[in-house]
Amino acid sequence: MSQPPAPLFSSARHRAQRDRLAHLPAEANFLAPIIAETLLDRLSMVTRRFPRTLLIGAHDGALADHLRAMGTELTIFEAGPALAAATGAIVGEADAIDLPFASFDLIVWPGGLDSVNDVPGALVRLRALLAPDGLLLGAFVGDGSLARLRRAVMTDGVRSIARLHPQIDLAAMGNLLQRTGFTMPVVDVDALSVRYGDWFALVRDLRAAGLSSRLSPAPPPLTREEATHIAVAFAAQADPDGRVAEHFRLIHFSGWAPHPDQPKPARRGSGTASLADALKPKD
Repeated sequence: MSQPPAPLFSSARHRAQRDRLAHLPAEANFLAPIIAETLLDRLSMVTRRFPRTLLIGAHDGALADHLRAMGTELTIFEAGPALAAATGAIVGEADAIDLPFASFDLIVWPGGLDSVNDVPGALVRLRALLAPDGLLLGAFVGDGSLARLRRAVMTDGVRSIARLHPQIDLAAMGNLLQRTGFTMPVVDVDALSVRYGDWFALVRDLRAAGLSSRLSPAPPPLTREEATHIAVAFAAQADPDGRVAEHFRLIHFSGWAPHPDQPKPARRGSGTASLADALKPKD
């Protein structure tokens, strides 16, 4: 019998990273409020109510409070045991959620889909958790992000070892939603540019946002010389004022659990659709 493939990401490192967020001030994670705002903007386009909501990730208390203020019964699912204990969340990995089928009308996932070991499996589980005509809404850091960091870690004098996560692109995400049974899938992207005085500031931001590497096996630590080479290569990409503009591409996705009353999609290639149109409630 063939052995299953080795996991790309370490669950233990993921749990440790998530628990680290529990000890940081909320403002340290600069991406969390940006992602939350974009998701809530998209959710505001939907006029229907969502009585039962699942939030994947307990790191953004403001987002959880906003969802509760909408009148929904909120369940939170979180990989970090300490973070889960501090927020009353259920503990577990997103690609291994074991909850009753059709338990939720809305699932919100503000980051993390790109770093689970079984992305299709996670999406299949989430579709099963949604009641008919339930909505999945999420975002993650996608392809084209951190281009300057990626160039810097490949500079001369640094061992050629995988240190950064592979990235999911826009087209692949749309295909994944279709393949896993979601209807009316919509995928779009927001570009975000953040300017850094040095590589070390970027690393601090990535750690505070839970975006540091969780590859398995863990790459060997950088030597002092390698860290210096990366810092110099990163600084060499600076603008005239000495700051480096690093780019984050936030991929947003949504899809609905099937329901007989949903509109049928047009023939592929016959037109275009906007997110606002796709999120309009049925009559």
